[in-house]
Amino acid sequence: MNQVISVALGGAFGAVFRFLISSGVYQWLGRGFPYGTLAVNVIGSLLIGVMTETLILQRVALSMEYRSAILVGFFGSLTTFSTFSLDTFYFIEQGLFIKAGLNVLVNVAVCLVAVWVGLSLGKALFSTSLGSLVWKGWTIPYGLLLINALIALLIGTIGTLLLSKSALSMAYSVTIMLIIVGVFITLSSLYLLYSFFESGQTFETHLKSITVAIISHLTLCSLSLWLGFWAGRQL
Repeated sequence: MNQVISVALGGAFGAVFRFLISSGVYQWLGRGFPYGTLAVNVIGSLLIGVMTETLILQRVALSMEYRSAILVGFFGSLTTFSTFSLDTFYFIEQGLFIKAGLNVLVNVAVCLVAVWVGLSLGKALFSTSLGSLVWKGWTIPYGLLLINALIALLIGTIGTLLLSKSALSMAYSVTIMLIIVGVFITLSSLYLLYSFFESGQTFETHLKSITVAIISHLTLCSLSLWLGFWAGRQL
């Protein structure tokens, strides 16, 4: 039952993110082509590749409930095969066979490439000692730090771009972005701490390593978010 609840919670967040991303893309590029569906499928495919390599293939410490919430719940509701199929059917029904074929080709091909890129990135980051370096008693979880920085960059770029194209007021846009950033920073920081404890380290024995890792995490994510905000405003 705990796993079902985890999937439900992850799915709720994924559905909200899918709505925000697809709505923003449609308001930005119009509805002449299912750009919103394509965007959520490509972004979801890239991230599920990274997280699958991180959480399963590299055996990063995380319980089955949390893995299910992320991989099944969040990414399952973020991406959408049914909407893609419906869009394609509508094109065929209207005699727009070129658009229908292009929709199938782009969704399948680009999403496969995105998954491959995500898996390759995750494998590269965790190829050495499961993404951690131990040097003179210091533990540096560079894999998690870089993945968190990448996700922060995507949140900043995509969030700024889409919210700026949406019909929401500035107050609502800022509130939504603050909530998203706050949830990400909180959960990623807690997971970083969890990874230390799961590997048998404690505050008493590795206080300096844990402190430096948290500070590095917050610094990298802040820089990535700022860079994402800047990039989003330029697009």
